[in-house]
Amino acid sequence: MSGTTYSTFQSSSYSSSSDSSGNQYTEATVSNPSGTTVHRTSQEAGQPAVSETTRIPAGGTAAVQGGADSDRRIEDVTDTERQYEENMEDEYAKREGGA
Repeated sequence: MSGTTYSTFQSSSYSSSSDSSGNQYTEATVSNPSGTTVHRTSQEAGQPAVSETTRIPAGGTAAVQGGADSDRRIEDVTDTERQYEENMEDEYAKREGGA
């Protein structure tokens, strides 16, 4: 016997969501002995889909491919967060009969 052990472990997951504005988001993850691959797709209503694939080798560092642009930028989401909070307040008010 050679003493070599072979692993056949594999795990996968998939999630998908959308909101009332028509924005969509999906994520699929596959892990096996060689590493993990995460594929994400997002699409804002009326816009083309943006795909991003991240490969993480076993014991390694992530390598990102694709995305909206290759420069990676920091985006101010203050207005987006404020709008989300206002929308949530409106929804709660509707449910409580206040709007």
